[in-house]
Amino acid sequence: MLLQMPDLTLTEAARAIGVSQDTLRRWDRAGKLETMRDHRNRRLVSQAEVERLTERPRRHVAGDGVSARNRFAGVVRSVEVDGVMALVEIEAGPFLVTAALTRDSVEELGLRAGVEATAMVKATSVMVERDR
Repeated sequence: MLLQMPDLTLTEAARAIGVSQDTLRRWDRAGKLETMRDHRNRRLVSQAEVERLTERPRRHVAGDGVSARNRFAGVVRSVEVDGVMALVEIEAGPFLVTAALTRDSVEELGLRAGVEATAMVKATSVMVERDR
């Protein structure tokens, strides 16, 4: 006899998947997430749906604790170092993102032309994470 796992609330599902409740609501509206409603009209997510979403490839292991939603994965196009600062240009699909970093950060991340990296944009700041 198979035991069916109970459906999760949106809060529980978000915690299990590692995203915000707002992200799950957006995914639901966009058809990327299958939900159902309970008798109080609250969204519920099946355990199978949570498992499907947690099996997706995770590219941003180092940045998992970062709250930036706008991530631009791409390839470093150029790195210009001048003194203690550097400009890093990342080509991410149709976007070209330029970030000002310290020289130490560029060296620590091993950023150079041709390296895969992700620019994370939050408000007016651009953070860079090297993809491994």
